[in-house]
Amino acid sequence: MRPKPAKLAVAPRLRAVVEAKLRLRWSPEQIAGWLPLAYPDDPTMRISHETIYLSLYVQQRRGLPGELRRCLRTGRAMRHPRGKRLPQGRGQLVNTISIRQRPAEANGRSVPGHWEGDLALGKRPSAVLTLVERTSRSVVLVALPAGWRADQVRPALTTAMKQLPRTLCRSLTWDHGKEMAEHARFTADTGVPVYFCDPRSPWQWASNQNTNGLVRQYLPRDGRSSPLQPGRPGPHRRRTQRPPSTAPRLSDTLTGIGGGVALTP
Repeated sequence: MRPKPAKLAVAPRLRAVVEAKLRLRWSPEQIAGWLPLAYPDDPTMRISHETIYLSLYVQQRRGLPGELRRCLRTGRAMRHPRGKRLPQGRGQLVNTISIRQRPAEANGRSVPGHWEGDLALGKRPSAVLTLVERTSRSVVLVALPAGWRADQVRPALTTAMKQLPRTLCRSLTWDHGKEMAEHARFTADTGVPVYFCDPRSPWQWASNQNTNGLVRQYLPRDGRSSPLQPGRPGPHRRRTQRPPSTAPRLSDTLTGIGGGVALTP
């Protein structure tokens, strides 16, 4: 029995639209959500984001040029299925407070001052701490040009939080990265409790994860441009068009990164 041909391989009109949007740096999720709005009366112009990923990464289902993988936010040559993670060398954190103990006001978005944090890696050893405020979606970026060990992250994060009004420093939610091994001292220095997400649960700090996907477009990891150059994405990552979005203006945010911390509404 012959395998079913890939949808994009037999739908040239749909394929052309998907290719065009990928080249404009749209994500597969954005494309899949936009198509029914752009073609409400044409059921042939429908495709799921997973089918787009399969067309990019699975040789037998290849309906799109492999070169378009570089247009994705990660730019990676391989894609690991959800639910499966390769070892990341992350150690155990001590005396952590679970996200399940986070106050009820932090679980909603009505009270400002609750933040989600993570790392975005540039060309080694540089990195950036990304902090997203859950209510306003404001973004703070903290440059780590020399590395992201716990003893480097804690003082940089402490300085960033102390530059904010006290009323905007209520809590911080993080994943289980060992860069936060000094979380207890951070809390003692700032008064900001740190709550840790469950393992392999990126949806628990989804605002930060979505922002990180955009930030990484400005932090190429291949050395072709300076990973922390303020406000200037590398030419291979420059976006000519994006769909309407309520996300923070990351180009404005990055303009201030030279000073270590930047905040945008």
